Amino acid sequence: MIRLEQVTFRYEDMRMVFDAVFPRGSFTAIIGPSGGGKSTLLNLIAGFEAPDSGRVLIAGQDISGLPPDQRPVSFIFQDNNVFAHLDIWQNVAIGVAPSLKLDTAQRSRVDAALQEVGLAALVRRKPGEISGGERQRVAIARALVRHKPVLLLDEPFAALGPALRRDMLDLVKAMQQSRGLTVLMVSHQPEDAEYAATHTGFLEAGRIVALKPTAELLASTELPGLDAYLGGWRSTGR
Repeated sequence: MIRLEQVTFRYEDMRMVFDAVFPRGSFTAIIGPSGGGKSTLLNLIAGFEAPDSGRVLIAGQDISGLPPDQRPVSFIFQDNNVFAHLDIWQNVAIGVAPSLKLDTAQRSRVDAALQEVGLAALVRRKPGEISGGERQRVAIARALVRHKPVLLLDEPFAALGPALRRDMLDLVKAMQQSRGLTVLMVSHQPEDAEYAATHTGFLEAGRIVALKPTAELLASTELPGLDAYLGGWRSTGR
């Protein structure tokens, strides 16, 4: 479980305040207008930003003072998920040991993760020799080998077409369910939330305005900001 207790952060003239609980083993999509603080929310949980006040807890442990590499969190970004000078196998192995000095059991973990995401045949290629979707599979495989209970995704599939996004979401869902991960995913695509997320949070102007089971939130009409945000998507019949 992830708990944010009155976590505050100021960016330029916006004061953000996050107070929320994300249940253990849930898959939560975070949606909302651009500039509202969605990425900042993930960065505060991951430790890339330090809160001005408040606490971030994972599984009951206050991690607010821990550096990113000591937090029980894996992070997949939209870009920069791979290292161009390393081959695919090394890009995944670095998630186990940055030195790339792995023992037999660790090497087996890397091989199994690459097999799971369908990249076993591409292990000696460099990132520039594979597609964008395959590069995101590398990032997912790296998260698999890290064995962290929380997975954060910041618009990881935004550059992919609808069919490929579905494939990536299926991979993340399978990983989340088989390992009991708690997943938070920022997305500008409400259909991604509808397809993959057990819960969805609507974030606006530095606040989580609503956090509900996905179907309930997306059907809600009592929040003006959410109604305006989803208006075009709703009018297309989804």
